[in-house]
Order: sequence, then structure tokens, then C-alpha cells
Amino acid sequence: MKVLVVDDHALIRDALRGVLKELKDDATVVEAADSRQALRLTDENPDLGLVLLDLNLPDRSGFDLLAALRERHPAVSVVVLSALSDRDSVARALEQGATGFIPKSASREVMLSALRLVFSGGVYIPPEILGSREPSAKRGLSAARASPASPRDLGLTGRQVEILALMMQGKSNKAICRSLDLAEPTVKNHVTAILKALKVTNRTEAVIAVGALGWELRSPEGS
Repeated sequence: MKVLVVDDHALIRDALRGVLKELKDDATVVEAADSRQALRLTDENPDLGLVLLDLNLPDRSGFDLLAALRERHPAVSVVVLSALSDRDSVARALEQGATGFIPKSASREVMLSALRLVFSGGVYIPPEILGSREPSAKRGLSAARASPASPRDLGLTGRQVEILALMMQGKSNKAICRSLDLAEPTVKNHVTAILKALKVTNRTEAVIAVGALGWELRSPEGS
């Protein structure tokens, strides 16, 4: 596992290096202090598996960097780790393809648990965000919490579970088409069915609902 930590504070990068080494002794950690270094290191390390990204960077918005990373390196998971932990920031990060959001205010134990979840293929969302959704989304989240424990119980097919796993990675419909060799209208139909099954209205709400359900979805082989 090779991880890129993007943060302009050296002390925070050192602390995260320690946390990552505690989780995985063999983890290789590279560091960037700004977006320019981050993009260069991502280009230079094709075996990069995860980026931990701060949103407050000196030379560029972290959201802009997130968008650039998702466009240039869609196979690399990006987890936001930021002092900004309001619902709007979390939702925006997920909409732009982040596969998790860890507040910097989280305790070491919470951060370790969150990273374990991410390493296992899950998506970490702050529990306080799960309880502070917009009114239009609350019904979907409540239904998700009360719904059966597996995708199959919700009526999702095997193909729809594969598509949902790729959605959790922030992949667009076109990227999903390429990964699964499907036509775009077919993918759109499946996405619509997935949102309906989860009782949500968009991809961000779907990611949050899956996080609330605690599902660990595996990507299709080779995706």
C-alpha cells in the first residue's frame, strides 16, 4: 500500500505517517505540501493506492485538487481529511468523488477505525453528518437504517451491486461503462434503480446511505 498525504503542515503529515504505519507496517507514505507537489507525485507514482487530502491548501482549493485527481487518476481513492467537517463540505467532497471524509478533530482511535474501514474498501462518513441531512434526504436515510442488512434484501441485482461499488469510488457513468463494458443507457437505468432501492435522490445521498448501512462493497475484478 502506497499512500500520498497532502497537507501543508509538516507536523500533521508526520502524525498521519505514524497512524498509517501503525495500521500497515509495510505502507509507503509520500508527502506533498501543496497541490502542485500532489499532482506531480501522483503522476510519478502509478502504484499509488490512496490519497489523504486536506482541503485547505496554500496554492489551490482542495476541492479543485480533488476534481483534478479524480479526472487524471480515477483509479486512485481520495479520502478528505480536513478541519472543515460541516455537512455541505462533506456532501461536496463526496459529490466530487471522494471515497471518505475524516474530520481532523477526530480522535486517534476514530481516525484509526476510519482508515481501517477505508483500507477494507468501505467509505467513512462522520456519524454527526449522518444525523444532519437535509429534510428531503432524511426519509431516505431513515429508510436505509431501517432496511434489511444486505443489497440483495433491498432487491439489488449482482450487476447493480457492482455498479454501486463503482459509484462509491466516485466513478462517473462513463467510467462505469468502461469498467463493466456496458452501454451508457444501461448504466443509467441501473443507477436509477439503485437510487430508488436506497430511497435517495442522488449519488451523494446514496454514498451516505450505504455508509449508514455499513455495507462493504467490493469492486468488480480489474475495475
